[in-house]
Amino acid sequence: MPTKRFGPYAFEVEREEKLFFATAGFSKADLMAYYAAVARFMIPHLRDRPLTLQRFPDGISNEGFFQQQASDYFPDWIARATVEKQDGHVTHVVAQNEATLVYLASQACICIHAWLSRMDKPRHPDRIVFDLDPPGDSFDGVVAGAVLIKDKLADLGLSCFVMSTGSRGLHVVVPISRAQNFDDTREFAKAVADRVVRERPTEVTVEQRKAKRRGRLYIDVMRNAYGQTAVAPYSVRAKPGAPVAIPLTWEEVESGGVCPSDFTIENVPLRLEKRGDVWHALGRGAQSLTKAERALARYSG
Repeated sequence: MPTKRFGPYAFEVEREEKLFFATAGFSKADLMAYYAAVARFMIPHLRDRPLTLQRFPDGISNEGFFQQQASDYFPDWIARATVEKQDGHVTHVVAQNEATLVYLASQACICIHAWLSRMDKPRHPDRIVFDLDPPGDSFDGVVAGAVLIKDKLADLGLSCFVMSTGSRGLHVVVPISRAQNFDDTREFAKAVADRVVRERPTEVTVEQRKAKRRGRLYIDVMRNAYGQTAVAPYSVRAKPGAPVAIPLTWEEVESGGVCPSDFTIENVPLRLEKRGDVWHALGRGAQSLTKAERALARYSG
């Protein structure tokens, strides 16, 4: 079996030719090469975060599974984080380097989902996520909803970032200081979403039940909870064509020229080499929610 080496870290790989995306013809080797190419841009968004792995040992045409507990056979040099859960503890993988990302790809981990908090303060998130889920396949309503949230956050004095999930929706992400716990940030996100819904009730909703959404864009804030995850920036999605969850600029989104399927493991590395990570400032942009919460309370009052 061939051995892959990344500095002091090495591992063997079986069946690199195995197809993970049969229709597009992408193999295990292609997936590993992609994660190697984007690692220096992706790792800053993953560092110190517990991960949930979505693995497809027989490719996306077959059933996969989600994995939280790190496997015993994973190399010792892969970082881990043990966190509390309802009935005990679970030890997650943490991706601190390129070798870990490529190793996970060799284990058929196609999609990576990351916590909204870091392992040293797992109950205190450093970001808030608004997950926009359209009622159908149209992307126009998603863009409009993302702009509504951006504008509302701007009214509250907060900046935010936007990402195509690689599926049908967008994530609007707010970097915050780690002063609040998840209960606080979820309530804040819900209050923002409720405010947007009150202003545009025919366009957006916070109804969790699909039957009650009646064709409206769903603003999901439930990811803002302890132990919940969001798809990681630059993660591949387990969908035909190997689309990628791609951070975007607001200019790209608002121009109307973006389609989630445009970004795949074939072209994202080139985009990153040309433009770099458009989310490079996210990690340095932690914002306090104190003033925003006060402003929101005034609006609600």
